[in-house]
Amino acid sequence: MKHPSAPAIDRVWLQVADDVSMFAWVTADDGRMLWANRRWLDELDADAIGAPWMRQIADADVAATQAAWRTGNEDFTTSATLIDRSGLPRRLQMTLHRDDAGRWIGMAADDAARQRAETAHDAARAELDVLTNAMPQMVWATRPDGHHEFYNAQWYRFTGVAEGSTDGEGWSDMFHVDDRERAWARWQHSLATGDPYEIEYRLRHRSGNYRWVLGRALPVRNDDGSIRRWIGTCTDIDSARRAAEQNEILSRELSHRIKNIFAVISGLVRMSARRMPEVRGFADDLAGRIGALGAAHDLARPHSERSRPSVGEATLHTILRELLAPYAAGQWQVTGDDVAIDDRGATPIALVFHELATNAAKYGALSVPDGTLTLQTKVVDDAVSIEWHERGGPPVGAAPDTTGFGTRLAQLSIEQQLGGTIERDWRREGLIVRIGVARGALVRD
Repeated sequence: MKHPSAPAIDRVWLQVADDVSMFAWVTADDGRMLWANRRWLDELDADAIGAPWMRQIADADVAATQAAWRTGNEDFTTSATLIDRSGLPRRLQMTLHRDDAGRWIGMAADDAARQRAETAHDAARAELDVLTNAMPQMVWATRPDGHHEFYNAQWYRFTGVAEGSTDGEGWSDMFHVDDRERAWARWQHSLATGDPYEIEYRLRHRSGNYRWVLGRALPVRNDDGSIRRWIGTCTDIDSARRAAEQNEILSRELSHRIKNIFAVISGLVRMSARRMPEVRGFADDLAGRIGALGAAHDLARPHSERSRPSVGEATLHTILRELLAPYAAGQWQVTGDDVAIDDRGATPIALVFHELATNAAKYGALSVPDGTLTLQTKVVDDAVSIEWHERGGPPVGAAPDTTGFGTRLAQLSIEQQLGGTIERDWRREGLIVRIGVARGALVRD
C-alpha cells in the first residue's frame, strides 16, 4: 500500500513506525490526520489521511478524548473505544506527544490483545495452581535470587502455617535447627552455580514434630541461559526413612548373630583339636577358613550408607582375594591390572563374587581338589573387565532354563548399581563369567 506523503516528517521514523505492531499516527494541531501507519490504515480507517483523527472514536468516548487532547500540554495518555473497518469496537490505550512543530505523534496498544494475553496468563496460572495443588508433594517457587514467592496448598496443609508467612527467607525457620546450616549452604551453592538442589532434612509438621523430607529444585532458564526462577518440591520420606532404619537394625542384628555362629563353630573346631593334637594343623586351617567366611559375609551382605564397611585404600584385587580366602589357596589366583575401589563399588562387587565363589564350591571347580579358578582383570582407559574362569570341575551342562537368585542378584549389582554388563559362557569344561564396568563406577566422585 502506498501511503500519502507527510512533508517535513522524519522519513526514518515513518519507516520504523510503519512496521511496528502498534497503531501509530501523526496529526496536525487542528486534528487533521497527516500520516498513519499500515496497521491503522488496514484495520481502522483506510481513508484516514486528511480526515479528523478522532472520527473512528466511538461517540461515547469522543468528548472525553477531545477534552484530554485539548488540555494536554505536551503529552497525555487516555483510553478510548475505536470502531474498526469491520464495524467492531476496539479498545485502545493511546499516548500522544506534541513535537516542536506543533504536530501530535500518537501510539496506541490494542487493549484487546493485552487483555487476551492477560486472560491466557491467568488461565495458565489457574491450570498451574490446579496441577500443583493436585500433586502429593509440596511445590514451591523462587525468584532467581532464591526469594520464595509461591507455595502450593500441600505446603500449608503439611506445615499448618499461615499463607504467606514463609515467603522470602521465612522458610528456613521451618527446618530442624540441626539441619538449617547444611540445607542453607546447599541452597546457596545451587543459587551461585545453577546446579540442581537436592537434600534430605527435617521439616516441622503441623503437629509440632519434625518429619524427614526430600527437597529438590531445578532452575527454569531464559533463552540466553540466565535463570528466570527456581521450581522445587518437598516429598515426605519420613515413613520410608524410618522403615529403612528399622530394616538396618534388623540386618545388623542378623549379621551379628551369623558372625557369632561362625565364631562358635571356629571355637568348637579349636576345642576339639586340643583333644586330638594329630589334627591340630587341619583344625587351624579349617578355623581360619571359617573366620574368612565370616569376614566375607560381612563384606558381601547388603549395606546402608551408614553400615557400609570402610575399605580404606583397598583395591579390586584386595576385595577379590578376601572373598576367595576361605578356599584352598592353590586352587585360585587373581591376576591382571588392579584398580582402586571404595565402599561404593565394594558391596555390589562382593555380592556377585561371593555368590559365584559359593556356587563354585558347591557345584563347580572349587568343589573338587583338582579344580582351578582364575580371575583375570584388565583396564583399558576407563573400562574395567573381569573374567571368572573355572577349569577342572564337574562337567558343566547347558545354561539353566530358569533365572535363579544368583543371576538376578548379579544383574541387580552389576547392571543396575554399577551400570555395567555381565555375561555367562556355560562351557562344558567350566563356567566363564565376563563382567565389564566403568572405572569411575567403583569409586565415589
